Amino acid sequence: MKDPLKDPHPRVRPFRFAVFALAALVVLSLGFALIPAEKPAPAEPPFTERARAAALTAAMDLRASGMELASAGAADSTLLDPVVTLLTIQARALRGPAPETAPAMPAASVRPSSTAGPAGVAGLVQALAGSGTARLKDAETADGGMARLLAGAGTAQLLAAGRLAAATGVPAPEGTAAATVEKTSGPATASPCPSPSPAASEEGGGPGTAAGVRQALAAAITAEQEAAYGYQAALPRLGPAEAGPASEFLARHRELAAAAEERLRLACGTAVPQQPGYVLDPGFLAAPPAGLGRLEAATLASYGDLVALSQGQDRMWALSALQAAAGRALRWGADPGPVPGLALDVGQLPALPAGTGLPADTSTAPSSPGS
Repeated sequence: MKDPLKDPHPRVRPFRFAVFALAALVVLSLGFALIPAEKPAPAEPPFTERARAAALTAAMDLRASGMELASAGAADSTLLDPVVTLLTIQARALRGPAPETAPAMPAASVRPSSTAGPAGVAGLVQALAGSGTARLKDAETADGGMARLLAGAGTAQLLAAGRLAAATGVPAPEGTAAATVEKTSGPATASPCPSPSPAASEEGGGPGTAAGVRQALAAAITAEQEAAYGYQAALPRLGPAEAGPASEFLARHRELAAAAEERLRLACGTAVPQQPGYVLDPGFLAAPPAGLGRLEAATLASYGDLVALSQGQDRMWALSALQAAAGRALRWGADPGPVPGLALDVGQLPALPAGTGLPADTSTAPSSPGS
């Protein structure tokens, strides 16, 4: 008689377990497949893009604060309107060439007090100076063309803070006084220069190339030599109040030319010959201060190019020289432009989105010569 508890097919049991295990595995795999995977976190934008976005946000915030102060009567509109216009142009430049792809305008963050009186203006002055310093710091490491834009925007904001402080009697933040920027960077570091060859002489001068840096340094040397020549011609025709600063600026231009020559030598470039003289603008000797302002403004382009093309110590040196040149141009009554070192066709810049301000949104002021 058979035992009813005994499995009549003992060999089938492992097979059944295998079938059940396989079925469970299939069910689990289908379940995992139906569960959507978590989307990976978006990659952080490159530093240059983050610097541009931060500069745009700051320009829009400062612009809104300036308009609030003007509407509240905190200062004469003739003092605040140029600041608002400057920030409008910079914001448009920072939006880039394609308005439809630009980020939405951020809401204003911390703004100076909008109450009438020196406290509100002082807050705007401090905010302008802080933004200018931040833009120049970002320009030290941003990519080429954006570095030049940030450097020019920061320089103009610092100058605007200094002008507004002087006009309204509020304390001027450090580094905002025109023509007093005297930052120093580390000494130029020598690098071995290979023997000259035909291939090296035909090297292109595009962005990021050693030849591009050499060309920008050579242009800076020429601009400094011409500026020194102009100061020498102007000094005998200047009054005592103007002769003192002019003598200091002449010495500064000679120092800058020598420093640029040393950097060009270390970059394996060919020395720029000293010209016996330069053709000055018509009317230069009749109005030397205005002529000196034009000469100073003419040096800005070469330093803007050097900021865009160089890196490291050369860029730091160019940033310092750009700020000082813009300050000297302003000292003689010349306009260094909304972005010193970069020639802007304001009419070609994208407009700001509707609802972000006053008619300054559509400003079409011409670009400043030599900026």
